[in-house]
Amino acid sequence: QYQYQYQYQYQYQYQKNNMGGHDNSHRNNPAAEPTAKQDIAALKAAKIPLAFRDKCGHLLIDLNSCRRANFFSPNACGHQRHTYEECEYYAWLDRVHIKQSSEQK
Repeated sequence: QYQYQYQYQYQYQYQKNNMGGHDNSHRNNPAAEPTAKQDIAALKAAKIPLAFRDKCGHLLIDLNSCRRANFFSPNACGHQRHTYEECEYYAWLDRVHIKQSSEQK
């Protein structure tokens, strides 16, 4: 039982050190970086709902146009979908980092 407990602690510490840090070393896709400046006119022209006009809304324009062009096929637009989801993940990491830094003060 001690061996499993040690293994769990090591695994948790590894995840905390290598995945939870905010050093941006895990960000490999510069196209998926969240940006605060969004082209509101382009988002409005693409009919993006207000709920999705966040820091990754610019990627949703290309994704939705690809979806429409391929009749919402689940196998199409994989690259655009992955980039959009990666951007949303990075934005979440930024929010978590801001919250953790504000709690430490």
